Amino acid sequence: MKKTVCELFAGVGGFRCGLNSIKSIEDAKKPEKWETVWFSQWEPADKKIQWAHDCYVNRFGTCLDLKGNDTTNVDINAVDKKTVPDHNLLVGGFPCQDYSVASSLATSKGLEGKKGVLWWDIRDMLEAKGAPFVLLENVDRLIKSPASQRGRDFAIILACFRDLGYTVEWRVINAAEYGYQQRRRRIFIFAYRDDTAYAKRITEAVNYNRMFGDELHRKSMGKLLLTDGFFARSFPIDISDDKKIRVVKLPEGIGELSSSFSFTFENSGVMKDGMIYTLKTTPSYNGDQITLGDIMEDGDVDSSFFIPNERLYYTSPDIDHSDETHEKLSDAAHKTWQYVKGAKKLPRKAKNGHEYIFSEGPVAMIDEYDKPARTMLTSEGSFNRTTHIVKDKKTGEIRLLTPIEVERIQGFPSDWTKECLVDGETVEMPVHKRRFMMGNALVVNLVNQMEEQLSEIFDAEG
Repeated sequence: MKKTVCELFAGVGGFRCGLNSIKSIEDAKKPEKWETVWFSQWEPADKKIQWAHDCYVNRFGTCLDLKGNDTTNVDINAVDKKTVPDHNLLVGGFPCQDYSVASSLATSKGLEGKKGVLWWDIRDMLEAKGAPFVLLENVDRLIKSPASQRGRDFAIILACFRDLGYTVEWRVINAAEYGYQQRRRRIFIFAYRDDTAYAKRITEAVNYNRMFGDELHRKSMGKLLLTDGFFARSFPIDISDDKKIRVVKLPEGIGELSSSFSFTFENSGVMKDGMIYTLKTTPSYNGDQITLGDIMEDGDVDSSFFIPNERLYYTSPDIDHSDETHEKLSDAAHKTWQYVKGAKKLPRKAKNGHEYIFSEGPVAMIDEYDKPARTMLTSEGSFNRTTHIVKDKKTGEIRLLTPIEVERIQGFPSDWTKECLVDGETVEMPVHKRRFMMGNALVVNLVNQMEEQLSEIFDAEG
């Protein structure tokens, strides 16, 4: 089977880099093992320059649709999916900020939110083009969304796959637990059409039979989850008792799912023939660990990244908490990293007039060299608790991460986002945009690790 790819919500090309083992900018100029026949990247917030799209084009060039038009930078909702070139693998990290790690689960709206509805464009693409294989990435909170009806949104996605004739595997993967440089938990979804040779081979391997009873189905899916499936082979796990697998049947109609379905999905699972099998699993990895220190620059770093001492601390550096219930701190103190990252007690008043004390715990002021980076968000580099602060390797002074370091945290080549191709001219991407791109991206290393299994599957399709 030809290794042809359609990359939706492409960002700056994370899936493409991972599938083709692109580890340097020079690698992007070489012939690719996986041919991207079309991609889509459109950011409604970028009014003047489409930074992500133009970075992607700068590295890879563009793709035309079947009518000879370049629709790669058009709102995917407005794209006629039938004009997209045929492809055998559909990939994408579809945006779902409505239930992202950066938002409160209590306020998440799930598929009803502005970003969540983009799932339906994936579904429409599958209906129009029928890709035999699908690999998607999303925030791990997807399986718990929305807060008012846990699991509903993921069940709707699974039901869409069921109705289109696919089997689905999923796994929540923390990149650091497999030796990579970031503690980033994301769900990956691998789906394959039931008429593929792979689907038939898997069915035989796990002794699955539609006529089996629940207990035999549980054992079959246990083999798929624990040893024989796509994720089990790509990312080994400790063997668990298949009796702990929870089973539930999806309702037939999407309407019934939307109105009443609720279920606790675990971090691993399979959906086959409308039946869900899910199990909490634990990673099995004993190899080397890439740390933040391993990917940091060790030469001269531009002075703009260093933090002046007056912005670091407002009092003794060993103080990691503030209490403003009796006396408010100065504006200057509020503008220090010590304050924003420290524990706090603040008097607050609710809209109804109720007075209360808001409190939050401290986070580490300086990120340690000997651990993987924390989860990087799109707000990286701005003045907030989640921004990484490091001790410069050469000078020992405190600074923010450089654009090269945030790229390396996600497994991209150094300076991948440095330049964009805008209206035929090379333009440098602003530093804050480079950080934003990486906060939105996936860990390329994980896709690269899956590529071996994908290649075996495609080669066996003939």
